[in-house]
Amino acid sequence: MNKLIAAALFFGTFCFGQQNQEIEKPIRNLFLGIKNADPEMMKSVFAEGAILQSITKDGTVKNENVQEFIASVSKFSKDDLDERIIIDAIHTDGGLASVFTPYSFFFKGKFSHCGANSFQLIRQQNDWKIQYIIDTRRKENCKEIK
Repeated sequence: MNKLIAAALFFGTFCFGQQNQEIEKPIRNLFLGIKNADPEMMKSVFAEGAILQSITKDGTVKNENVQEFIASVSKFSKDDLDERIIIDAIHTDGGLASVFTPYSFFFKGKFSHCGANSFQLIRQQNDWKIQYIIDTRRKENCKEIK
């Protein structure tokens, strides 16, 4: 009986780990696309109608168009922009995933700012796509992510 329980726990952990890797893939590809100034990679991770927002210091929410974001980031050279993240939490329910990622942002190799991203992803035709991102940005109380 103990072997059966151990096998079930192992299989469940393996499946959960596989699902997390699938959920993380578009997020990691977004930041790889930013680092490489690769607009096609960045476009590939977003669902149609995706929303980008940032919370400003005064607490207002600033909207950003996904296509304009990709175009602006693509103008930089490879390795100019480097956002380093830690996957802090992943929550799922069916075709919905919520991912929280603290980050450190580097511009041309120098630390610029930090904050956190909150991603909402949806599963479409067996692929996870980013539907919504909201982030914070600050220069104080930062822990650099290496």
